[in-house]
Amino acid sequence: MEPTAARGSLAPLLGVWGVTRAALLLCVLKVVVFPGPDVTSDVSVIYRGWYDVLVTGTFPLDDVTWQYPPAAALAVLSPAVLPFLEYATAFFVLALVADLVTLALLLRGARGAGRSRRGAWMWVAGVPLLGPTVYARYDVMVTAVAVAALLAAGRHPRLAGALVAFGALLKVWPALLLLAVRRRGAWVSAAVTGVVVAGLFALLMPGAFAFLGFQRDRGTEVESLGALVFHVARHHGWDGEVLLNYGSVEFLGPYVSWVSTGALFLTGAALAWLVLWRLLATRFEPHTTADAAFTAVLMFTVTSRVISPQYMVWLVGAAAACLCFRESRMGRPAALVLVACPVTVLEFPVYFGSVVASDGLGITLLVLRNGLLVAAALLAARILWCASVPGRREIPAAPGPSWAERTTVSS
Repeated sequence: MEPTAARGSLAPLLGVWGVTRAALLLCVLKVVVFPGPDVTSDVSVIYRGWYDVLVTGTFPLDDVTWQYPPAAALAVLSPAVLPFLEYATAFFVLALVADLVTLALLLRGARGAGRSRRGAWMWVAGVPLLGPTVYARYDVMVTAVAVAALLAAGRHPRLAGALVAFGALLKVWPALLLLAVRRRGAWVSAAVTGVVVAGLFALLMPGAFAFLGFQRDRGTEVESLGALVFHVARHHGWDGEVLLNYGSVEFLGPYVSWVSTGALFLTGAALAWLVLWRLLATRFEPHTTADAAFTAVLMFTVTSRVISPQYMVWLVGAAAACLCFRESRMGRPAALVLVACPVTVLEFPVYFGSVVASDGLGITLLVLRNGLLVAAALLAARILWCASVPGRREIPAAPGPSWAERTTVSS
């Protein structure tokens, strides 16, 4: 009787996942035309071009749009495991598999005392709200690795450390997940894995770290928080322009370097705050590692010179890992991220023309989306500090089960 009830309680969640993911696949396969510019061209043109270079045993040394750590080559080369499919189709299928693996991890993380399926519902709801861009970038694959690391941190610290290092070599940001990990084994494992994997790429493939120079020279992307300065300035005579630069649509012109430097300063300040929190925090609960990781990724995102739509996948995944723990106080910041997801799909791709033109609609969407993320970051930081630093008032957990939890009470 009990296994039957448990299977039944999963039916709504799996049903929503199946319907929404089928819709995403129909969009990226162009059976259904999604409004706005074609988001799949990154896979069919850019990724495919990188694939043709990577299979020769070298990185794209002359392509400034290659701005990823060396293990990203594995994601770009991954469609080779499905040789019977065209490159883009194979990539979309593998993105779907990564999405499903993430859901399975979250459901496993929901098992046991003090756990909740809120995280699984966050993932199931958040991903489709971001539109087909999720399956047209490799970030969903990175997020699967990051979620696995966060959920393994408590019981398998060495495995978590290895996953964090591998994730960081895929796309850097998972390195933030080590922030609240106290077990020395995790740090040692991360260091060993990072050195071994990076060393292998450096030895076997020329140009493994060329991305560092390309990334350094990036400017202010039109969707970032700092870009709002120039969106408004264009209405007051600023004579800069918007161009495709270093693989993204950026502002170029007077004072752009000042804003880009300011963004780097804010990122540094955020990292300094996180280090200070780590030095002063003394109350560590099972959910603290995930809460700290979510906070760190939020801070990194909002202060970045670039806030691409696929960055939201990181936030949805990190928030989902937090919500697997019933005692996590990150429900409100997670809700703000969830609300920011449909706004993100409106600013890209639906009304991206308005964003590039800096018209009223484009600016409004950016102010709303970025404002939600800033509010989420500040709220998450306050919750994390108050919950773990001595002498600070603890933030109470949200009262009562959510509607998603009520559907799983029998399990």
